Formats: sequence, C-alpha cells, structure tokens
Amino acid sequence: MKQHVVALSGGKDSTALALRLNETEPRDYIYFCTPPGNEPQALVDHWTRLEQLLGAPITYITNGTLVGLIEKFDALPNHRQRWCTRILKIEPCIAFLAKVAPAVLYVGLRADEPPEERAGIYGNYAEYRYPLREWGWNLREVLSFLKERGISIPKRTDCKWCFGQRLIEWKRLLQEDPDSYEEAVQLEKKMGHTF
Repeated sequence: MKQHVVALSGGKDSTALALRLNETEPRDYIYFCTPPGNEPQALVDHWTRLEQLLGAPITYITNGTLVGLIEKFDALPNHRQRWCTRILKIEPCIAFLAKVAPAVLYVGLRADEPPEERAGIYGNYAEYRYPLREWGWNLREVLSFLKERGISIPKRTDCKWCFGQRLIEWKRLLQEDPDSYEEAVQLEKKMGHTF
C-alpha cells in the first residue's frame, strides 16, 4: 500500500498544497519537513499552527544542524559550497522516502513555475504528484487561497543565515533576533569568511 507524503517547507506553496489536499482529497497523509536547526521562531510557530489546521503531526527529519556542519567542514556555506541544502534538506528527504516507500510524494510546484525546477530531485523512491499544477494554480491562486483562510506565511521559511539572502534581510535579523545575528558574526570571525 502506498504512503501519501506531503513535503512542507512552510512557504506559501507547500502550505496551500497541504491545506487544499486535506480539504479535497482527505486521507492519512504523512507531512514532513527538514529543518536546518536555526530556522526563525515564526517558522516553528507556523509549523505548529499547520499541525493544528491539518489535524496531523508534522514529521521533522534532521541530518545534523547547520552549525554542526559549519564546524565539521570548517567553512560557511556559499554559492560554490552549497552543502547545506544537500545535507540538511535533500539527503534526509531521500532517506525518508526510501524508508516509507512505496509512496506518492506531493510537491508544491505551481503551474507558473518552470517544469524542471525541483522536479525529481528526491530520487526514484516515490511517484511524484504536482497538485498545484493539476489545479492550474499560479501564484495568484495560492495567495488567494491562503488569504481566504487567514493564513500568513513567515517572512523567512529557510535558515536565518542563508547565504542567498539580501543585506536588508540581514538587517532585519539584527533587529528581530540580535542573538542569532551575533552568533553568525562570531562564526564569520572564526571561519574568516562571510555568509
């Protein structure tokens, strides 16, 4: 019997996907996410609210933490060394899918996103479904669905120290979570490089 598995990042697309599936195709889904270990508190709170709305727990799959990997590799992740996504997100997901196989993995790719984007990166352990595409949902439909249900998405749905974020986001981190900002500064000093 196939398991029905929904990947949740906490972003708008996966949130809308999970809630809409729960409404239109009710079944015993396994919801999971892969936290990096330094996600913003707003994202943790969002996952907790999602568990309540979905009436089911979210399985948190980890493969270490970002800080642990920085110390292990003696390096900060960057565009040339993007091991953080591979080790903290993709590899744990593949291992989880292998464990629950056979499975149907529901992925939150919208109809207005390129077909190859993120498609199939989790291996051959699952049959893939893209309900947002099946429904013809673009960004407009996703945002409308969430607004109708009073769901707000946190500003950050990834690591607080993502190397891909803009300077204004680092400034926001300094203002909203100065302890985490200072921890990042200390890691930069220790590694001799910046995020």
